[in-house]
Amino acid sequence: MGFSDVVLLIAAGLAAGTVNAIAGGGSLISFPALLAVGLPPISATVTNSVSVLPGYLSSVAASRMDLPQRRTLWPLLPTAAVSALAGATLLLVTPEDAFDFVVPFLVLGATAVLAFQVRLRRVVGRPRALAGGRPALRAHVMVAIGSLYGGYFNAALGVILVAGLALVLDETMARVSALKNLISAVVGVTAVVVFALFGPVDWLAALVVAPATIVGGQVGARIARRVPGGVLKAAIVVFGTTIGLYLLWSAITGRG
Repeated sequence: MGFSDVVLLIAAGLAAGTVNAIAGGGSLISFPALLAVGLPPISATVTNSVSVLPGYLSSVAASRMDLPQRRTLWPLLPTAAVSALAGATLLLVTPEDAFDFVVPFLVLGATAVLAFQVRLRRVVGRPRALAGGRPALRAHVMVAIGSLYGGYFNAALGVILVAGLALVLDETMARVSALKNLISAVVGVTAVVVFALFGPVDWLAALVVAPATIVGGQVGARIARRVPGGVLKAAIVVFGTTIGLYLLWSAITGRG
């Protein structure tokens, strides 16, 4: 790995950590950077998951004051861990072609959910405080879907989690973003354990990117706390659309 490769990966880590903390989708920056320095797609995917984990943990620390109440929070974490385990396992056993074509549609679908959130709420009903019954079930379903995806690919995990959680939880965007950070960290820890044991992780590249995501995560979490809900939502929609179209174009043209 040359000096220019190291500089590229550090810059990508800083940007990815910042974007992940604000809206999710930072792996759109770090994943292509890992491909650019010569890693194969699957190796780049698992290495990216390892690399961005410190940024997730840093974002949780920075946004912990905005987390919802514990009765809302804790029951969702085992769901996230189990689903992430399933997703990480699925990545290691499925063909790379399936990986390339499924991901763009998941990202674009999640972004559409967030973009049309108000209209969808008219169909499903206004979310209430999470306390048993159907609201709790909806939250677990959303977390399970997002965490399964996060264990499988990780890029734009924040977009999917914010889109789903904002639909079923009656919380501010700042609280939803903080909860997204925590669930992303749980997903990241679970996936990293699987990939460290069974995946083709490039540890040198991960050691270059990971510290930069910590700094970026701190910066991004502080920005997220100061951005109005409507602006944050718009930014997430723009990020998600850009990510989905980029991944779709990559899949169609055969570029990683």
